[in-house]
Amino acid sequence: MPGSSFSGRREAAIGLGVYAVYLLGRQVKLRTDARARGERNARRILALERRLRIEVEPALQRTLLPRKRLIAVLNVAYVTLNVGLTVGWLFRLFRFGDPEFHRLRRAAVLATVGAQPVFLLFPVAPPRTLEGFVDTIADVSGFDLDRGLVAELYDPLAAMPSIHLAYAVVTAAGIEATAQSALVRRIAPGYPPLVALVVFATANHYVLDAVAGAALGAVALRLARQMSL
Repeated sequence: MPGSSFSGRREAAIGLGVYAVYLLGRQVKLRTDARARGERNARRILALERRLRIEVEPALQRTLLPRKRLIAVLNVAYVTLNVGLTVGWLFRLFRFGDPEFHRLRRAAVLATVGAQPVFLLFPVAPPRTLEGFVDTIADVSGFDLDRGLVAELYDPLAAMPSIHLAYAVVTAAGIEATAQSALVRRIAPGYPPLVALVVFATANHYVLDAVAGAALGAVALRLARQMSL
C-alpha cells in the first residue's frame, strides 16, 4: 500500500525536499521589498489584535523578563526543542515501524507546505523586530538569529502562521495517540499551549500567528488521514 513502507532514503528525500521548498520561498521574498512589507504586515496584525483586545504579548514579556533563567530556558525551547521533538517523535515512530508514523509525517509535511503561500504573499516580521518588544534570544542568550550561518537557514519573514504551533498540534496528536505512558498521553494536549507561551515570551510570534498555526496543524492532521504520501 502506498505510504505504508518504511524507507529511510525516501523519508530523507521528502524531508529535504520540503525544506528546499521552504528555503526557495525565503530566497524569492528576500530579493524583493519583503522586509518592508513584513514590518507593515506585523503592525497590521498588532493593530488587529488591539481591536480584538487579544494583544497579550508585550505584557507577558514584561512579566517574564526579570526571570532571566526562565527566559533562557524558553529561548532554548524556541530554537531547538519544538522542531526537535517533532522530528524526534517521528523518528521514534519510524524506528519502531509504527503505522501512525505515515499519518503524522504527512501532517507535518502538509502543514509546512501549506504555510508557504502565506509566507510568500503575506510576509510578516516577528514581534522581536518591532519597538516595544525584546529579542530575548539575542539580549538574554546572546544568540543572534539574524546574523551568520543561522540566518541563512530559516525564513525571517514567516511569523504568520506559526509553524511552531502547527508542529505542536501535530506532535501532541501523535504523542496522545502513540505514547505508551498513560500519563504522557494525558498531558500531551497541554503541549501546544506551552509552545504558545514560548513563542510569545520570546517575541517570535503574535497571538493571531498562534491561532492560525494551530488551525493549520489541525487541518493538516485531518487531511493526512485521507491521503497517502
